[in-house]
Amino acid sequence: MTQHRLIEACRDNDRRAQLQLYNKYCDGMYYVALRFMKDTMEAEDAMQEAFIKAFKKLHQFNGEVTFGAWLKKIVVNKCIDKLKAKKLELVAINEQILGTADEEENWQIEDGITIEEVKNEINALPEKYKYPLMLYLVEGYDHEEISEILNITQVASRTLVHRGKKKLQNELKILRNGTGH
Repeated sequence: MTQHRLIEACRDNDRRAQLQLYNKYCDGMYYVALRFMKDTMEAEDAMQEAFIKAFKKLHQFNGEVTFGAWLKKIVVNKCIDKLKAKKLELVAINEQILGTADEEENWQIEDGITIEEVKNEINALPEKYKYPLMLYLVEGYDHEEISEILNITQVASRTLVHRGKKKLQNELKILRNGTGH
């Protein structure tokens, strides 16, 4: 069955088609949720709730983006909602104070630093930087999408990503120098 037919069958509440679509995407979406939730049970809950929402809203899927990208956005939004519900303050920012930060697209990290070390350092960042940076660097969202997901302005997104990258770079330099490499 093609993906288009599979989605059409899901729209018609075909349970076997829904299970097939779920099985196709559940692992990838679980790992997306886990990057945000940091707890396997909470990540699984967020992913399950996102699938339920996706099946309910499947009539809104219009094919402008891939189904996987559409579903991923639902998973990310569900994770953010769950984090907000836990009373985690993602961002408290005053645009007038921050101003606009120029994007530096060609920033680099030193050779020999592993992906795992980068992920660990991102996770150790203050939340106001961690989530925008994860959305930007790991999930590949642009500032317009980040501003919608986190309910902040694009200026705030640019500023937080910029500052988060600087902080991440500094932490990675400390890590590299501190371990004697």
